[in-house]
Amino acid sequence: MKLIGIDVGGTFTDIIFTDTTEGTSYIHKVPTTKEDPSIGMVSGVKEICERHGIEPGSLDHVFHGTTIATNAILEHDGAKTGMITTEGYRDILHIGRHQRPQNYSIRQEIPWQDRPLVERRNRMTVRERLVPVKGQAKVETPLDEGQVRQILRDFKEDGVESVIVGLLFSYLNPEHEERVAEIIREEYPEFYITTSSGISPQFREFERFTTAALNGFVGPKVQTYVDQLERRLKEAGIHCDLHIMSSNGGVATAKTVSEKPVLTLLSGPAAGVLGGQWAGNLSGRERLITFDVGGTSADIAIITEHGFGESSARDTWIAGFPVQIPMIDIHTIGAGGGSIAHVDGGGAFQVGPRSAGSYPGPASYGRGGEQPTVTDAHVALGHLDPENFLGGEMKIYPENAAKAIKDLAGQIGLSPEETAEGILTIVNNNMANAIRAKTVQKGYDPRGFSLLALGGAGPMHAVEVAKILGIPEVIIPPHPGITSATGLLTTDLKYDATQTLFLQSGTLDLSLVNTAVSKLELEIRKQLEDAGFSGGEVAVQGFFDCRYIGQGYELRVALPAEPLNADNIEQVWNQFHRFHEREYGHAFEGSPIEIVNVRLTGTGTMPKIRRPSIQPRNDLSDALVKTEKSVFRVQGELRDVDTPFYRREQLPVDTVFNSPCVILQKDTTTIIPPDCKVKLESSGNIIIEVGV
Repeated sequence: MKLIGIDVGGTFTDIIFTDTTEGTSYIHKVPTTKEDPSIGMVSGVKEICERHGIEPGSLDHVFHGTTIATNAILEHDGAKTGMITTEGYRDILHIGRHQRPQNYSIRQEIPWQDRPLVERRNRMTVRERLVPVKGQAKVETPLDEGQVRQILRDFKEDGVESVIVGLLFSYLNPEHEERVAEIIREEYPEFYITTSSGISPQFREFERFTTAALNGFVGPKVQTYVDQLERRLKEAGIHCDLHIMSSNGGVATAKTVSEKPVLTLLSGPAAGVLGGQWAGNLSGRERLITFDVGGTSADIAIITEHGFGESSARDTWIAGFPVQIPMIDIHTIGAGGGSIAHVDGGGAFQVGPRSAGSYPGPASYGRGGEQPTVTDAHVALGHLDPENFLGGEMKIYPENAAKAIKDLAGQIGLSPEETAEGILTIVNNNMANAIRAKTVQKGYDPRGFSLLALGGAGPMHAVEVAKILGIPEVIIPPHPGITSATGLLTTDLKYDATQTLFLQSGTLDLSLVNTAVSKLELEIRKQLEDAGFSGGEVAVQGFFDCRYIGQGYELRVALPAEPLNADNIEQVWNQFHRFHEREYGHAFEGSPIEIVNVRLTGTGTMPKIRRPSIQPRNDLSDALVKTEKSVFRVQGELRDVDTPFYRREQLPVDTVFNSPCVILQKDTTTIIPPDCKVKLESSGNIIIEVGV
């Protein structure tokens, strides 16, 4: 089958084509068109097809990672949204929970109050009430449908585009929310509709309502983008299915994403983790720190022999807003190749989080950027080859980088070389601190992992970051600059379904639980069937979200494949005790356990990229492009060091050579400072043994 993976980043749009029958793969990068990412995306697909003689109509699948929803939240650029909620609960979205984001700060931004997703004047209440009775919600006050219709008329007059419906206890009984949605479709079908029970049927009103508000806020923009993208693809002669990456590590159909765009809030970074896991498996490595650095941000995730982690309910946030959907556990900081170096208001030398993006970009891009960036620092130190940037398709201007660095050097009283090296030192330590937050602070020793460098800038910084953390090995995958795009070709269609239960281990009704699991499984299988999957293509895995009675948050444990019985339920409890000890350092094995949610994840098997194989090549000298002076810190001093520049595609297999060196390829540049050993494996990965 012929597959295309496309990841749209802040600076570049990355594209990979693979033919799973022949095993051939091609890559391409084009600048991201920020005004409408679908323009650059489709243009890039057409270019890669033209260059390699691929008929666009022969493509079988297009997989896409998008930042449309994420950027809309980060930039607070969404639809004018209205909310219909239960009478007396108008301000849940504003009040939040009793804890503050920063407990001890007397001056802090509270996102849901400082930049609300739904303005208070557009939060309206309706007479209705459901009350929980033995795990179900019974109608106490019927829904006032006339009031709903009047609210909708008011919304229309006020220019509302999107309506969210969040009613109390709808996670137990969605009847009233679904009826409100029906009335909206009857009265104003042009409204974008979100129900909290349809997006996140779980307890915790603030988180459920906020997740629905996020969906409604970004929904019209994402829906328009998906429609435009499908139209542009068809105009380009591409008529295959479009699948879009979700935050849970799977892809979803374009229709699902249009209805539930909140599922894509970590679309691109999630694909990067999957691509990193695939690359690690090529070298037989299971314990990985994925280090995905692009033009504007760095994304860090941990992979162990148990796979990648999923964010817990207490840790799942986007731009300061809680999100109640399954998401890969990824930590993001504002540090990338486009991060701007500057002197802040207090006179401190800082790098990021502001980025030059793709336009105007770093000063060395020659697109009008004048502020010094991380990329400019590398250019000034001779780490990048002006003639072989982006495979020689993009020219960079060292004189522009030198001027930008010199101007900053004048402000801080250092030489240009010291300033450029200082930029890299600051950004590398910022990245190392972010990795510490995901490893040391979580009980993992980073020295027991390999650092897997991804993104266009990851291989430029990975070795120095590994040195800071004592990580012994860095892995550079075959196409690190497009690993997120590659990750899109390694995953499956994936859907989640959840039901809140609130049951205790000591009084557990197994028949009730098995009935809930069966109901969710039917729902999941129906979704996958509608997407074209059946039989052996479908797999379903069940989970409990559990906690000790009295705790505020849960841990997720897997369920056995067969129905629960008196024997295998004990295995579930033991698994929870082990997970709790691993997460918190202790367990209470004699304490009762509460099941909060039952969750099912269903997957539909998709075609995947094949394992690459590198043929033996000649001598290392065949890969040499040139040897030039580059500046590195050696024994505490900045020195000009003779540095060979190699073409990656010409490197010999299984030949160990020493650094310093720079390895060139189209999608990135790998910078390896002195005192390291380097080897290209037959799998396509470069393995770097990090010196101290």
